[in-house]
Order: sequence, then C-alpha cells, then structure tokens
Amino acid sequence: MANAHDTHHDDSHGSVKSYMIGFVLSIILTAIPFALAMSPMLPKNLTVLVIVAMAVIQVVVHLVYFLHMDRSKQQRNNVSTFLFTVMVIALLVGLSLWIMFSIHIEMMAK
Repeated sequence: MANAHDTHHDDSHGSVKSYMIGFVLSIILTAIPFALAMSPMLPKNLTVLVIVAMAVIQVVVHLVYFLHMDRSKQQRNNVSTFLFTVMVIALLVGLSLWIMFSIHIEMMAK
C-alpha cells in the first residue's frame, strides 16, 4: 500500500523531560504576569513592559519546546516559513496602524 503510515522519520520529537520543562516554564511565564496584573506592585508602564517581555519569552518557549524549532537542517523550512509569516503579520499590522494614524491626523486637521 503506497499511502501506508508505517514509516518513521528521524525528526526530532521532544521527550517527556523536554515537554515538562516547556510546561513548567509556560506556567511560570503565565503566573508572573497574572500576579503583576492582579496586584499592582510595579508602576503601570513597567508592568506593561514586563508582561510584554514575558509574552515574547513564552512564544520562544513554545516554539522551542513544543514546536521543536531549532537551528537544525531539518527545521530550516519550518523556521523560514515562520519568519516569513511573522514578517507578513508585522507588515499588515504596522501598515494598518500607519494608515489609521494618517487618516486620524487628516480628519482632525479639517
């Protein structure tokens, strides 16, 4: 049968230890911003900065520990596709904000 799913590849899949490390890091990186939002211990600007930093770190943790993206040759296509997607989303969001800001300035001037 040509379409049988009985072949295995040597792709890097995570071990239980790897998944547990990712899970624990995700819990920690979620609990810290939650605690900062629930009890205002820091100034508002610093709280927002810490929450955004934790979100970026958590994205990296998910990419490494759960999606297994690394610098290996097997992941080169996945990483390049991911980077292209990030670039397209950044362009769409950035240019949309620029257009809305420009329209706001033009409408307020009249």
